[in-house]
Amino acid sequence: MSSPLAGRVILVTRPAHQSAALAEGIRDAGGEALLFPALEIVAVDPQALAPLLNRLAEYDLAIFISPNAAQFGVAAIRAVAAVPDALEVFAVGPGTARVLGKMGLSRVTTPPGQDSEALLALPQLDQVAGRRILIFRGVGGRPLLADTLRARGATVDYVECYRRQCPETDAGPLRQRWAEVSAVTIASAETLHNLATLLGEAGTTLLRATPLFVPHAKIAEAARAFGMEQVIVTAGGDAGLLQGLINWFREHP
Repeated sequence: MSSPLAGRVILVTRPAHQSAALAEGIRDAGGEALLFPALEIVAVDPQALAPLLNRLAEYDLAIFISPNAAQFGVAAIRAVAAVPDALEVFAVGPGTARVLGKMGLSRVTTPPGQDSEALLALPQLDQVAGRRILIFRGVGGRPLLADTLRARGATVDYVECYRRQCPETDAGPLRQRWAEVSAVTIASAETLHNLATLLGEAGTTLLRATPLFVPHAKIAEAARAFGMEQVIVTAGGDAGLLQGLINWFREHP
């Protein structure tokens, strides 16, 4: 059996509830997955969202911008209401669509790409004048999706169903093992900055010198601005990160 990551220690920084698939893939490829969640996802109380979710039937479309938005958004809906049969459901990326499917929403439209730009290119979202759209996301985030849909004539509201925060965790053991770390994987610029905060100044110097694997060009741009010396952009999702790791270490034995 091929073990392209044999002898490699790969730091996985995804939130704890989202790290299993990538970690398993790394182990299956012969590597060691070193788990250190550098981002924590916390649900917003569904009762705080109830006034808007109770009016869900007034909306034509719902857009879920991430797997977390799908997980926490659908849970928030079901805590106070039901998903109307007539609601058109869109997902940013196949990972988000898979989570929605697991939660019982089978009629989901998703673009081939992994970002808001790909979603906005769908013909179904081109002519939305007069339509009411609800975007499920975390607290804060990019305004591009809502701004563009409003410019196209839609009424857009947000359901901010979770928030992201830096975990309270001791990075001392990780700093002690850093000499073994072959690569770091991250899925957001916020995760990178949290990791640097947790590692401290000395740890951040080590981080900047370690190959960083990211699933999107925008994250890579932020990482380079942060001072990362070697940034490798992969295809999207866990599968993309894993294949990027395998390809890179095959070329850099």
